Parts: sequence; structure tokens; C-alpha cells
Amino acid sequence: MRSMVTILLLAGLAAGIPGAARAQPAPVPTAQDQAVNRVHGLSLMGKPALPPGFTHFPYVNPDAPKGGEVALSAVGTFDSFNPFIVRGTAAADVSRVWDTLLRPNADEAEGAYGHLAETIEIPADHLGVTFELRPQARFHDGTPVTAEDVVWTFNMLLEKGRPFYRQYYADVASVTAEGPRRVVFRFKSAHNRELPLILGQMAVLPKHWWAGRDFDRPLTEPPLGSGPYRIGRFEFGRTLVMERVKDYWARDLPTARGLANFDQRRTEYFRDATVAMEAFKAGQTDFREENIAKDWATGYDFPAVQKGLVKKELLRHHMPTGMQGYGMNTRRPLFRDVRVRQALALVFDFEWANANLFYGSYTRTDSYFSNSDLASSGLPEGAELALLDKYRDKLPPQLFTEPYKLPVTDGSGNNRAELRRALALLKEAGWEVRDRKLVNAQGQPFSFEILLDQPAFERVSLPYVQWLARLGVDARVRTVDPAQYQRLMDSYDYDMSVVAIGESESPGNEQSGYWTCASARPEGGDNLMGICDPVVDALVDQVVNASDRERLVTATRALDRVLLWGWYVVPQWHLQSVRVAYWDRFGKPDKPVRTGLAFDSWWIDPARAAATDEARRSGNLAR
Repeated sequence: MRSMVTILLLAGLAAGIPGAARAQPAPVPTAQDQAVNRVHGLSLMGKPALPPGFTHFPYVNPDAPKGGEVALSAVGTFDSFNPFIVRGTAAADVSRVWDTLLRPNADEAEGAYGHLAETIEIPADHLGVTFELRPQARFHDGTPVTAEDVVWTFNMLLEKGRPFYRQYYADVASVTAEGPRRVVFRFKSAHNRELPLILGQMAVLPKHWWAGRDFDRPLTEPPLGSGPYRIGRFEFGRTLVMERVKDYWARDLPTARGLANFDQRRTEYFRDATVAMEAFKAGQTDFREENIAKDWATGYDFPAVQKGLVKKELLRHHMPTGMQGYGMNTRRPLFRDVRVRQALALVFDFEWANANLFYGSYTRTDSYFSNSDLASSGLPEGAELALLDKYRDKLPPQLFTEPYKLPVTDGSGNNRAELRRALALLKEAGWEVRDRKLVNAQGQPFSFEILLDQPAFERVSLPYVQWLARLGVDARVRTVDPAQYQRLMDSYDYDMSVVAIGESESPGNEQSGYWTCASARPEGGDNLMGICDPVVDALVDQVVNASDRERLVTATRALDRVLLWGWYVVPQWHLQSVRVAYWDRFGKPDKPVRTGLAFDSWWIDPARAAATDEARRSGNLAR
């Protein structure tokens, strides 16, 4: 979750301009400062990149104009403004209502700076963290943000929030308001190095507003927050308008300057991705990220693009790409045998799919920590081998003797060699072909369903179903609406589905939610494959409690290798760029940003907007 939250927050931040950050003279630290390490920001990679007194993030335009409306799209629906609980489907943009204690720097790996919190104190024994809130911090009704609000939010998330909060905050022994603006968290151990950053990412909710309201029920009224936006006009399932708070308390802070520039962020909801695309082509929405390779290659040849009114950009990012693949729900007896899972992975012909469906745009994913130095490779050696040796009797022998390697085919679609390997594995697992059907010793067929939430993925999944049919496997594709899909995933009522597991440069507590036995049962959790393996649990503990970067890399590579040899997913692909298309009505910083896209730093350019508005009124631009 920490990784996913970080990605979501960074994705909303900004691309920048050269020479943007100018440091002010740093205050001379007092003896008390040195004793408790009072700081302005935190970084898991060492010292924060930006000094005390920095005036704004280095990738934003601090003088970006405010104003105008941006129209966005979302596929799905929403019926709630409470994103912190399992029940209901929360609006995609609602998190902008609340501020957090710290705010991340989109151009820095694992760095965050005081936002609601003016200072952060880390004691010498590392058994806690203290946040001193800014005296000017206010909710939208004018009431101050207090330490009591922080304490109440923490306890409410722990009691009634989604399961990952209990996993994330498990090492917190207590939280206390030691004054109106001073909140102290005490830890159970000194080894969870990222816990201060995790707590800093917590959205702070107003205790007084929630009095008399049920936190664990979907919220159907606009919530009170302290962030740069508030809920404006809305119609559940169709439209949400976020309005910029003109007297936003943090507008001149270095963590907010140059960001949240649109007066209104209007999101239109569509039940189908094709309809959302047509709305963009017609000028009904202004901006989209494109995640379908075919559409990127062939779907943008319409008059508005030809006339330069719609721009396409491929923005290179430098972020870990995690794992995307067909996740197998090991809670189902069908997928409990690792040989079965490996066989299903061997059948998938990535080279054919990449050439025929994706226009050669993707790279095959062969690590849960792809596109980073945390990915395992080759055979384990050195410190990683020493760590894995402790569990040798509980691990597959091949892990120590064979590099993990996915099949590479000729792309013809005639994957006979891998089909033979898969069939041999299935036979070892007790399956055999009778009358062209794969059955077990009791004659029960090998049958399962691939659950999808968007029709666009059917064109990938249906060829996979055909390849599986050559082995006698009865696989089916079922596409449901996003709300039903979320309910089925939250209750783990599926056989196989596409999973996307985001990672960061510094994995930590979120790994407990992804992989451990404790996270496999609670409804609404992140352990989608239902993994429960004592070796994985032990390695996750090593990752979470790694005392330095070297140990973290060692433990993460070992965890990656064990997960890969567990064959819990059929690995798919990743892209090292962000595809964006937009109507030419924006101004934006010209400096590339590490995250590729930081849309929150863009603004409406009045001259460009007038030109596109006139062209839209003239019509005949979509086709």
C-alpha cells in the first residue's frame, strides 16, 4: 500500500522547470534538535535531497497561473466519498480533499517533506516519530488541524479502515497528542525504518466533522477536508467536480506552490473505455493516459490530431514497474500445486502477443521489482545466497541451480515446445488428457474463469484461452462492470484475474499486505493470490526490518526469487514510459520529471484554450 499510495501521490504532482529550487539559509540546529534529530523532511535513501528553507519543488513552475476547468474521464462508477473502507466505491479524485502530514517530492526516490507537519522529530533510539503541526493548518470550515485529529484518524483507520492499515501500522505501540499541535507515535521496535514515512502519508481527517457519522459506511455527502480541493457538483456514477479552495491554507508552502492550478477538476464517468475514448476525440474531455497499445498505435489518427489540436506524448519515467500478470487465486484448490501454476505460465506466448496485439511496444516482466536494482537475476550468490541457504530445505532445488527464466518463443503462435513442457508438469500434478479434456484422477475437468473488469483485455485473454484449450484446459473469460469486479476481488471470489502490483525503490511494510499469511484472509486486502508461505513471511520480515540499503537489496532480491519460483502469476509486460494525449489547452513545466507525468503542475493556458474551444465549437474534429 505504501508503494501504491506513493505512486498515486507522485502521479498527481508535477513535471518541472530548470533552476526552480532556491534554498534559504538553514537555521542553526540547537542541542535539542541534535538529540532528537528534528528535520524538515524524511528520506529512505539517506539525507533528503532538498534543504531546509527550499521554496518549492524543483520541477514545478512556482508562478503557474490558477484558473480554468479541466475535464477528465474515468471508467467505472462511484457511490461514496470514503476511500478508506472496504464498503462502497469511492470517487477516484476524492483524496484531494485531505492533506497529509508529509508530501512527497516527485523527482526524488522515497523523499517527503513537512506539509501539515512543520517539523518531524526522530528520537535517537528510533523508537518513534513526532510531528509538530503548522499553526496555520486549517480545515475548510476554518477550524485548526490538531494533534487530536491525527490521533483520531489513526485509531479510526486502525479500527475500521481497509485491512492494509492494520498491517501498515502494526509496529505502532501508541499515539498521543502531547499538545494541540504535537502528536507522538511510539514504536514497538527500532527496525521498521520506513514507518515514519508511512505515518506521514496518512490523510488527516477532522474528528469534529465525523462525530455522529458512521465511518465504516459509504459516505454520500461531501466530506470536510483541509486539502487544495473540495467536492463541488456531483452525480453519483456520472460526474464529479472538484473545486479549488481559493483560500487554501497551504497555498504558499514550498510543498504546494505551483501545484493544484485548475479551478475545477471535472471527472466524467463512463462504463466503457471505448465510449471514454470517443468522448475525448469529440472534445468532451481534455486529457487521458493511454494504457492500450493498439489504441496508442492506431486510435489517434483523427482530424484534431492532424490539425495539431490534440497532442500525443510518450513521457519516459524512471520508476520501478512492479508486476502485472494473470494472478492465480491459490485459495482455490485448482491452483495450489506449484506445477500447475508453472504450466499455466509456460502456455502464455508473450512474443506472439507483443507482435500481433501490442505493436512491439512492451518488455516482458520477469521480476516483481522490475526496472530497478532490486530485481533478482541469474543464480543467487553472496549475501543473497547466504540468506536463502537458511531456508534451503523449504525451497525448490531449482531456485539454487537454475536461473528463473520465462519462455521465449518465435512469435508464430505455435508454441509446441512450451505446451509439451506444460503438459508434462500437469501430468506430474495428477492431470491427464482424456477425450481431449484435461481431467484429474476423479475425472473432474480442469476448468476455471479469467475475471476481467474491462472489455479491452479480452483481446489478450481470448488467445490465451485458445492456447490453454490445446492442453484440454477449459478456461473462460468473464467481463463484469468495475463495481462488481471490485466486490469480487475484495471477497476473493475469482479464479484468475489480471493483477498489477506496484513497487517502489524502497519496499517495506506494504510487502506484508501483498504476500504474508496474515494478509491472505481479511476481506479487501492486497494479497490477491492468497500467498501463505513461511519462507515468504520470513523474507518479508527481513525486507521490512532491513537496517541499511545493502541489506534491503539482498532481502528484496531473495523475496523476489522465492515469489518467482512460486509461480503465482503468469507474468505479462511493462512499459518504461507514460502515454498521454491531451487537447492543446495546457501550459506545463518543460523539465522532465522522474515519475514521467506530474499532471498536477499543469495549468490552463488561456490563449491555447480559446483556440481549442473555438475548434471544438466548429465540430467535425473526432473523425
